[in-house]
Amino acid sequence: MGIEFVYSQPVKIFFGQGQFARIAEVISQLGLHRCIIVCGRHFSSRAKLMEERMSEICGVFDGVRENPQLSGIIETAALARLKEADGIIGVGGGSAIDTAKFASMLVRAPGETLSYFKGDIPFPAEHLPVIAVPTTAGTGSEVTQVSVVSHGKEKKTFNTPAFMPLAAVVDPELSASVPGRTTINTGLDAMAHALEGYWSRNHQPISDIMAIEAVRLALENLERAYLDGSDMQARSGMALAALMGGLAFALPKTAACHACSYPLSEDYGLPHGEACAFTLDSFVRINADERLEELSRRAGLSGCEELALRIAELKRLGGLRDKLEQLEGLDLDKLVSDCLAHPLMKNNPVAMDRDSLRELFENLK
Repeated sequence: MGIEFVYSQPVKIFFGQGQFARIAEVISQLGLHRCIIVCGRHFSSRAKLMEERMSEICGVFDGVRENPQLSGIIETAALARLKEADGIIGVGGGSAIDTAKFASMLVRAPGETLSYFKGDIPFPAEHLPVIAVPTTAGTGSEVTQVSVVSHGKEKKTFNTPAFMPLAAVVDPELSASVPGRTTINTGLDAMAHALEGYWSRNHQPISDIMAIEAVRLALENLERAYLDGSDMQARSGMALAALMGGLAFALPKTAACHACSYPLSEDYGLPHGEACAFTLDSFVRINADERLEELSRRAGLSGCEELALRIAELKRLGGLRDKLEQLEGLDLDKLVSDCLAHPLMKNNPVAMDRDSLRELFENLK
């Protein structure tokens, strides 16, 4: 039987050093006129300066948290309505971009916001276009239809075609000031996206090619970017790795590492990238087969075992947690149950049950 697949990627991508300096031109190319910027405190001053100097920027919401809250999204949508914006620019990591995506759906939405979060009513068809501008190299949110949002302690992943940004502006210069630990966290998130997209049960040829190149680029550039944030060649390599990692999992979706990441983040406070990396080398060994051996070789390694060892080395380099004993107040039974219950676990090529997952975690002592 021949290969069959459907591939779609509607996001217009502007990539390269200095691209963000052309943001007014990008806004014009996309037919927009009045955009608000959504960002965190780190970008607040620059965003407000842009608002003062650019007619295309009509407002700034700078209250994005590390795990974006529904309350902030409501504020963002209210600002967009107040300013009569025709677009939203998310500048930052996945949190800022995910906030922009979700808020874009609420600007003209009838009904109670909480009803959309709970899934009681479908998202409206009409929404504002989003321009995604990543300042970290990791989430790939700029080219996916995913938004991860929290309401109190409840964290949910939303996956809908309407969340696809209209455009992505990927400028490696914006990541130059990212701290080393965040560089490793986000870089390993990109690695997880690529690997999980590659071994997902839903993988396909075009996504596979993106995954292989993303892993190669991450292995070549992540340590260098961590050691010297001003190394723009390494920053560019990681920006491209993150972009390709996003393209690699956008259609196949992620698998077991991301399934485990949610309880690790929610119950034990691990940042998203660190939570994904916690089990990543373990799943490289569990999922090792000829396809993964081929990826490892094409990424410049001898095979899966060396890939697992390199991931472990990167975790140690960044001081990331990688042992059960580092999880405060550990309830292993609950952790295993919560990981198994996540739908993404079903995408893993090797079926996991309670015993096999418990064994994985017990080996991390």
